[in-house]
Amino acid sequence: MACLGVQFMYLNQLSLNVTLASISKEHDYAEWSRRQNYLLSSFLYGYLLTQISGGVLAPKLGPTKMIATSIAASSVLSLLTPLAAYGGVGWLVAIRLLQGMFQGVVFPCLHELWTGWAPRNERTNLVLTALDGIQMGTVNALCLGDLLVDYVSWESVFYIFGVFGCIWCFFWGRTIKDRPEEDQSISQAEKEFILHSMDDVEGQSKHPWRAILTSPAVFACAVANFCQIWGSNTILATLPSFLKENFNYEVAPSAFISTLPYLATTIALKIAGPQADRLQNKGPCTTTQVRRNFTCASFIAQVIFMLAGALVLNAIQTSILMSLAVAMRALGWAGYIVNLLDLSPRSAGVMMGLVGSVGTIADITSPFITGLLTPNSTIDEWNVLFLITAGIYLIGSFVYWLLASGELQPWAIEKREQDRRQTQDSEISSVNDYSTYL
Repeated sequence: MACLGVQFMYLNQLSLNVTLASISKEHDYAEWSRRQNYLLSSFLYGYLLTQISGGVLAPKLGPTKMIATSIAASSVLSLLTPLAAYGGVGWLVAIRLLQGMFQGVVFPCLHELWTGWAPRNERTNLVLTALDGIQMGTVNALCLGDLLVDYVSWESVFYIFGVFGCIWCFFWGRTIKDRPEEDQSISQAEKEFILHSMDDVEGQSKHPWRAILTSPAVFACAVANFCQIWGSNTILATLPSFLKENFNYEVAPSAFISTLPYLATTIALKIAGPQADRLQNKGPCTTTQVRRNFTCASFIAQVIFMLAGALVLNAIQTSILMSLAVAMRALGWAGYIVNLLDLSPRSAGVMMGLVGSVGTIADITSPFITGLLTPNSTIDEWNVLFLITAGIYLIGSFVYWLLASGELQPWAIEKREQDRRQTQDSEISSVNDYSTYL
């Protein structure tokens, strides 16, 4: 269900990317083309605003309710998008900004949900299965969206994706609970297995903000996410232009080559999740070693495949190598994304909000830097871009290897013990007050 939810989230997110050319033709083409960057980036600015607050509110309001509300609101806004488009660019920017704000809470809330449902020995596979929704949503948006635009209308993309998102929210709200003990559909044996396999996350506590913000391990995850998003987005955004300018090879958005990086990532996710859990549970590796090895291997492999793809003189070979580079991010997700659940389960949602916000900054800035570095789209300009991207990957690998940890952090343990003492002191004080009254 989480995988499907992420898929519908991305269907709503990418609907405008698929339909923008058709919308522009029905309006003032020059004005819409000039404001294209505002239309597409407004979503990211909204997305940036709410990620940390999503992690803060999830334990208080319940992650399942927040996820359902955010995707339902995003889907309703998708249904309103055609009306906004006819109203003008300003209305459409407002819709996109709101969509981004609602969707920004989803991944922090999912991390909060995993603290109650993902046993340590299955944690990586469960998280990566949900993240596969990114690939499914992107592929379906490119393929189905293109078909709907060609054979129905561009408005139908928003209507169909929005309706399916609302339907998913209905079933999610009826079937998914915040904690196993709240779920009546699973057996008592299953509940006991999950609860006995979990870290101690009972109760709510104030997050140790200073410790989180100054933690080397959290910083390592944030740097890794920034470098990963910068690198993979640079490859995905520039690949069609790179193929066209250097090989005169046109790639349609719905073509197989356009979807190949996402399909390759899906395969890599199916392998990376179970293997990371197996190495951690049965192999000779500690959790720290698994997280470090997967993240750093991911970044180094992406550098190798990306530079190889830039050097070969064949469009198909370049596409395959670049797709393999993007697919290797699955190994990184098995490292630094899941790593946040290792460090402090109680604060996993908040940390995901922080790390995700840093990644969104890379999402916003990487296209701008790419445009500055490749104004003429020459071979030399592309080579400089890929070398800089390789350097960013290597910096991320070095920082993560140096600072990462897979262990429960001392500040997380200290906070938990402090909360227990405060609860005990409060109970003792209440008893004493009652005795005095008597």
